[in-house]
Formats: sequence, C-alpha cells, structure tokens
Amino acid sequence: MKSKVIIFPTDTVYGIGTSIYDKEGIKRIYEIKHRDPSKPLAVLCANLEQIDEIAYVSDVAKKLIKSFLPGPLTLILKAKPSIKEAMGYETIGVRIPNYPLAIDILLKEGPMATTSVNESGKPSLNNYSIIKEEYDDLVDGIVPPSSYPTSNLASTVVDLVGEIKVLRQGTISLPEILNAIKSE
Repeated sequence: MKSKVIIFPTDTVYGIGTSIYDKEGIKRIYEIKHRDPSKPLAVLCANLEQIDEIAYVSDVAKKLIKSFLPGPLTLILKAKPSIKEAMGYETIGVRIPNYPLAIDILLKEGPMATTSVNESGKPSLNNYSIIKEEYDDLVDGIVPPSSYPTSNLASTVVDLVGEIKVLRQGTISLPEILNAIKSE
C-alpha cells in the first residue's frame, strides 16, 4: 500500500498526518516539515477506544478525557507495545479534536500521527489557500475546512507520565486541569 500523507483541519490548527502504522508516511512528514527526527509526533484519535488501543489510560487520564476531550488538550501517556514498535516511542501524545470533519477522517483512517502544518520552528499555517499553494505537491491530499469553527491556538500539552506537568500552555490552564483531576 502506498504511504498516504494528508493535511486536514482540526479544532486548533491544520494538521499534517498519516496512519500511526505507516512508517514511510511518518518519514515523509519529517521530511516535508524539515523536522528534527528526535521531536515526536502527536496522535489524533476519534474516541477513547482509539486512545486505549495505543496508550495506557490511567484514571487521571480518564478524568481529563471526560472533562476536556474532544478539545484542545494533548495528553502524554505511556505507549503500548504496538506504538513502540510502529513509531519507536515510549510515550505518546494523544488528543481527540473537537472538529466533526477531523473525527470522520480518524474514524475512517484510524489514529493518525500528526503535527501542525508549517516549516519546523515557524508559526503554524491555518489558511487553506496558503497551505494548498505551499503543500499541494508534497502530500496526497488537502482537506478544505468545513464551516465548523477553528482556533489558531495549539492545544495544551500535559505530561501524565510521572509527575503531572504542562509542557505547552494552550487554552486549558493548569488550574483547570488540576480541578478536573480532583473532581468526583
């Protein structure tokens, strides 16, 4: 099967992605972005079942998933053996986008290794016309946006392996995260 790399809109910024099991597609993403191979890709999932396929979901993770996902929160979890083998990662950043078009793609394609659309180290691109112009000949498809709203702010990234820590601040704050963990 030919490796397939696509660009599609999410609730935060446009993502470039491929199947988590497509090693050639993952390699292409790194090449397209000129991304340092030591910087891991995140994985977008359609639902908790897909997250559970690839990562160990703790009780704390379940509380945060229930409180904030789908939405702009990426959780760093311990990867299951299949992901260690496919992607080489001990831990994996997972997120469920709050964007119906992205969910449809993820239900059809399965969990996807993704990152923002941009040259590595530069601001994310979130304009369909510019993305189409700059990336059309580099990927297998670019999905136009739907009328569903998006944000230009990347997700909050929280490491749940070991001590809970925010690795990147987005729209969800650490106090909101801690409150969700304490609830119930």
